[in-house]
Amino acid sequence: MKGWMKCALGVTMTPVMGAVTACSSSSGAASAPKTDAQFQQEATQGMHDSLQTDLKALVKAATDMQAAAPDHPWDETDPAVPVMEAAWIAARHAYEHVEGATAPVFPDIDISIDGRVEDFSMGAGTGALNATSDMFSDQGMTGLHAVERILYASVTPASVVAYETGLGYVPPQSYPKTQQDADDFKNKLCAKIITDATDLLNGWTPAMIDIGSAFSGLTSLMNEQKEKVTKAGLDQEESRYSQRTMDDLRQNLAGTTIIYAVFSPWIKSKAGGSDVDAKVNASFVGLKSVYDSAAYAGDAFPKPPADWSDVTPSAADLMTPFGQLYTAADSAVDATKADSTVSEMNDAAALCGLPTFTE
Repeated sequence: MKGWMKCALGVTMTPVMGAVTACSSSSGAASAPKTDAQFQQEATQGMHDSLQTDLKALVKAATDMQAAAPDHPWDETDPAVPVMEAAWIAARHAYEHVEGATAPVFPDIDISIDGRVEDFSMGAGTGALNATSDMFSDQGMTGLHAVERILYASVTPASVVAYETGLGYVPPQSYPKTQQDADDFKNKLCAKIITDATDLLNGWTPAMIDIGSAFSGLTSLMNEQKEKVTKAGLDQEESRYSQRTMDDLRQNLAGTTIIYAVFSPWIKSKAGGSDVDAKVNASFVGLKSVYDSAAYAGDAFPKPPADWSDVTPSAADLMTPFGQLYTAADSAVDATKADSTVSEMNDAAALCGLPTFTE
């Protein structure tokens, strides 16, 4: 900080004439600068406290979703559906806010609560999916996307259904048609999300937080912005059934911005740290301005061009709203570019001696 540095209550104000200036108190004693160990302890506690609100919201939303689930077979006409959708969206927002920090520390819970069909096809959870898998219980695919797949069955794009049918191990999307399906959806699939969310809340203690992995996870989440856009062109995007992946991007960015702020005092205590911190925050603002622009209003991605290729996109395709979104995400995550969000977050990590993200 240039100009004047505000010291502790009851001490004098001393001009800051360089990188290091002591604050003098009325007794003449100087306050010692914080050590890395102290900053790390404060960041750990700050991450714990910052995430508590969202983790509690996740448990509540999951509980509300189960409570709203009917005790009988149902479809999109049931009045419980909009109630369940509202609870599901609340749960998604809460998890998208915290996943960058929590996923590296609790990877098994991350798969169980946020895994996609492809994750479970490789044997995640209690068993790999196949063409006869029960999609309503907790013995195959679990988590928010497993519920989404059922809850939004009537609005899932035909191209997504065709893609998953072609995989050969996923039954078609369906509402609970039998009493057993309805019971399993409510008391097994929804209940599993409550269990996972509660375990995450209870497990997110300062003693369990690996500060280096958590910060790297935040950087990784920014890196995944491009992946989420790229997979939209392949019908493999994250919230593909509800078509809400644009909302996912916004929530990821919001959560990362809040959690990153916990590290700012530590980063700014280093030589050149204030400039690095300012660049990271400017990158967050730049991405937010793109995501909030009129071209991407709503929760869904703009439709990819029919001949879209993320390997060799044409100039014309890059000029479409989807192509411009892809370009913005690509620029933000390219670690080889000094002004990318990922590169700048790696610079911040290096200043504090934390692991840098590598793809």
